[in-house]
Amino acid sequence: MANMLWLQGGACSGNTMSFLNAEEPSACDLVTDFGINVLWQPSLGMDMGENVQKLLRDCVSGAIPLDIFVFEGTVVNAPNGTGTWNRFAGRPMKDWVKELTAAAQFVVALGDCATWGGIPATAPNPSDSKGLQFLKKQHGGFLGANFKSKAGLPVINIPGCPAHPDWVTQVLVAVATGRAGELELDDLQRPKTFFKSFTQTGCTRNMHFAYKVSATEFGQRKGCLFYDLGCRGPMTHSPCNRILWNRQSSKTRAGMPCLGCTEPEFPFFDLAPGSVFKTQTMMGVPKELPEGVDKSAYIKLTAAAKSASPAWAEKDIFVI
Repeated sequence: MANMLWLQGGACSGNTMSFLNAEEPSACDLVTDFGINVLWQPSLGMDMGENVQKLLRDCVSGAIPLDIFVFEGTVVNAPNGTGTWNRFAGRPMKDWVKELTAAAQFVVALGDCATWGGIPATAPNPSDSKGLQFLKKQHGGFLGANFKSKAGLPVINIPGCPAHPDWVTQVLVAVATGRAGELELDDLQRPKTFFKSFTQTGCTRNMHFAYKVSATEFGQRKGCLFYDLGCRGPMTHSPCNRILWNRQSSKTRAGMPCLGCTEPEFPFFDLAPGSVFKTQTMMGVPKELPEGVDKSAYIKLTAAAKSASPAWAEKDIFVI
């Protein structure tokens, strides 16, 4: 039996809502099949007031072993480093986070806010929000770059706005069943199982990307969303087109551009006017290109692709 405690800082509860929709395994499967004992969770916990305070103190002291600590949302430090803008169970949430992460065998940051700071940490960041071990791409965050949990691992980052529910439950199962050592992490501490490939992997629009056929509006079933509508699929690490949402679809399959929400720079360009849903270009060439592609090669490749594009690439070939 693995004890799991889940707290929420500065967040919208989106990752909790996503988690409750998990299917493989489901949130219930974690308890019935994989032996996870949910000590408390913001939307599931029954205890309130002094009972929650006692539970937290017991986890900090070791009276209740804390195997997995999941944190959703940013660590709010405002005003003036006190953290009193986000109080929980009688004290600033950041104080609980500091003590509980020190007591936990494994620490999981869930969602963009907990991993990198997300939207709340976007300039000018009035809440002085930070992720657990990153602030955007800067290593350190609230806990510091050298933080290791009792099991010897850094914070396990599961980014996304929100994270896919099955990414969450599969990582929790690996930790709870003693297979955390198999979770190879990338340089941003994301499990490579999910974040080694790109969102573009498995995208149904890859043929349009190859022939430089562009979608011009949301919801179109033909055309690539990268060239004009700001899709970040070729530069974003996620399995959104391999592990589909609701087992049915993804943003790009539905005709909406990927916003790159699993990357630490999200939201990109600090949401400056004209930067959302619009590809940023210079002399017709996107300012950001797919990983490993240089500008001169891109110009040659797209020119050849456009001239070789077959007539059917401009047609809606989907029948459903």
